Amino acid sequence: MRELVYYVAVSLDGYIAGPDHQFDAFLIEGDHMEGIDEEFADTIPTDIAAHLGIDQSGGRFDTVLMGANTHAVGLPDMPSPYRHLQQIVFTHRPLEPAENLRVTDEDPVAVVRELKQQDGGDIWLCGGGRLATQLRGEIDRLQLKRQPFLFGDGIPLFAPGEYVPEQFEHVRTRTYETGVSFTEFARRR
Repeated sequence: MRELVYYVAVSLDGYIAGPDHQFDAFLIEGDHMEGIDEEFADTIPTDIAAHLGIDQSGGRFDTVLMGANTHAVGLPDMPSPYRHLQQIVFTHRPLEPAENLRVTDEDPVAVVRELKQQDGGDIWLCGGGRLATQLRGEIDRLQLKRQPFLFGDGIPLFAPGEYVPEQFEHVRTRTYETGVSFTEFARRR
């Protein structure tokens, strides 16, 4: 069965973006980028990967989920940032049609459960924190790119929600000279 993987960059204090959705503090150069290119090439926007000559075929994911604010990061220049994937944006706001982009106001949990029943690659939860909170019970793996920064404020990894502890098991951690570490957790079944 397909897995829902929350793969995201996060500060040491648990933020995936600044309070105004800034993410410019995150390191985009350094040895950790080789790890992204090797294992997560399909999470690089299509045009950027093409410009860098990065092969995105044979990746882990074939679908990406985003909230409206996460999708808006690339607008207006990239209305369809991950054209090589099926893109689903959850929003009540209308968006301009774009290649391989589905815009919906459907219940994210119902959509994910339906996707998990279909054949295909894993499903990448790109962000944001509110969408992650809605899908918390459906997340099978956390892939955290922990960045060596404290933000102090911003968009949290998960928006505040109901206190319901759920245990995940550590799978692996890989640390780079930049101070960035990739840590993978799998939901304990």
